[in-house]
Amino acid sequence: MTPAQLPDLLLHVAVARPVFLWGAPGIGKSSLVRDFADSLGLTCVTLVGTQLAAEDLIGVPELRDGRSRFAPPESIARDEPYCLFLDELNASSPEVQKAFYSLILDRRIGDYELPAGSIVIGAGNRSSDNALARPMASALVNRLIHVHLRAAWSDWSAWAQNAGIHHWVTGYLAERPDHLWSAPPKVEEAFSTPRSWHMLSDALRSYGDGISEETLGLLAAGTLSPAHATAFGGYVKIVRHRYGLDAIVRGDTGWPSRPDDRDLLYFLAEAFRARLIKDLPAGKVQASAGLRQFAHRAKAMLVELAELSLECGRLVIAPDTDGNPVLPAWFLVEVSRDLPRLVAARA
Repeated sequence: MTPAQLPDLLLHVAVARPVFLWGAPGIGKSSLVRDFADSLGLTCVTLVGTQLAAEDLIGVPELRDGRSRFAPPESIARDEPYCLFLDELNASSPEVQKAFYSLILDRRIGDYELPAGSIVIGAGNRSSDNALARPMASALVNRLIHVHLRAAWSDWSAWAQNAGIHHWVTGYLAERPDHLWSAPPKVEEAFSTPRSWHMLSDALRSYGDGISEETLGLLAAGTLSPAHATAFGGYVKIVRHRYGLDAIVRGDTGWPSRPDDRDLLYFLAEAFRARLIKDLPAGKVQASAGLRQFAHRAKAMLVELAELSLECGRLVIAPDTDGNPVLPAWFLVEVSRDLPRLVAARA
């Protein structure tokens, strides 16, 4: 489910049974839990699994009336109901996971029982995210209701309007919502998540709109996936210099040709591809006169683009990751038929 759908589910489920949230790094699991607890007027107590030892939960023994008993830590042993958030639960050691068993299922540690009205929510990353994650014992898995979260541009956009996110970030993602999140890479490099876009926004606000292109490139490369960082740099150039795809389609200007505008060319090529996917119908008979004229202009633009960068030209007409064409078959046929003639005409 998406983040916007989660509060309603937690309101009905987490009050009755413990819930575990699965999701990729940076999509906002922790902040969602804190916001949910605030909405109920509950204090949110966070325990991070990777920072705990078993005794941090069970407590230490103390003598009382000649007998020893385990005294749970003050952070857990509270008199008022609260939200206990077990973050990175599946990254904790097997001993810590075992210590969570009774706390999760029975809401009890030793003789201490969570106050009535308390809720327990766990969260963790998936092993497929290249994050620290250990196998969860079946006994622990079976004590939780499991929910998988996915990033959603509509949710994040609504939140960003009230969160002061930089207008370059919201403007770019409005055009490329598919760049809000990218799969974590198998190497140690930055990748795009709602959290990393938020970090980039904070850095941009600190610098102001007068930030240099070099610094902007460094910040983008340090927070986003490499392809997204390049495209974002191109978008900012468009915003600053009012250089847009519409002007190229109209023929008012050509593709940017300076060597230092490669990021801009890459962004415009991706925007051109997205425009073709969005506007061209599946069948030519469904195309209006205006769309047929646009298709004719698009073929000429492809020639002009490929002359500057064959890579960008191929990007526009490339199939998807499964090898399936994303542009209408009739347009691709016309491209293969007319491109040699268009190239010859330009020569």
